[in-house]
Amino acid sequence: MNHIKILMVDDHPIIIEGYQNVLLATKQDDQSLQIDTAHNCDEAVAMIEQASKKYPYHLCFFDISLPASEDGKYASGEDLALLAKKLMPRTKIVILTMFNETFRIHNIIKEIDPQGFLIKSDLTSMELADGFQQILKSPPYYSSTVNNYLKKTVSSDIYVDDINRKILHLLAQGIRTKSLNEYIGISTSGIEKRKKQLKILFSVEDGKDETLLKKAKNKGYL
Repeated sequence: MNHIKILMVDDHPIIIEGYQNVLLATKQDDQSLQIDTAHNCDEAVAMIEQASKKYPYHLCFFDISLPASEDGKYASGEDLALLAKKLMPRTKIVILTMFNETFRIHNIIKEIDPQGFLIKSDLTSMELADGFQQILKSPPYYSSTVNNYLKKTVSSDIYVDDINRKILHLLAQGIRTKSLNEYIGISTSGIEKRKKQLKILFSVEDGKDETLLKKAKNKGYL
């Protein structure tokens, strides 16, 4: 019998119940599942730390949006995923999120490199069941939204670092250049310099921010 120890972290108990029911109903005959659940960062940290000492989890499911820990050290599922990777390096990490914006997807893949990445709006019972088995046997398994985003960026010949991505993302939200330094820890002149570089990278001939954003969107950066 293949005993699989799982941690599921989501702040909505009914969602966790749904995941549990799907996995238990679709598991293979030779699999037995032990599913622990947590609803916030403090509960999850305690479970990860305890499991890492003796019986690490085979699989951890982390929702991205979670109530932060009391000490403020852990503020999201991303923080928990990084802790789990550090304490239980062989554990497979699955990210579940409502966020489907390209900036966030890029960051999660770059920082966490999860074995599973599921966008909740893509998720059906069948996809969760299939994804679970694939993550166990031959990861990674990514939702269609994630795969489409990856195809776009792989086909793009432009490399944009995290700060430049953030600049594009904030401009697209309508935030003015002079206010960007409130969100990004560099000076306004530093931001202006990066915007110029971006306009060269994306071949923006008219110098307009609107054109830059349009071209960045076409390349899958927004």
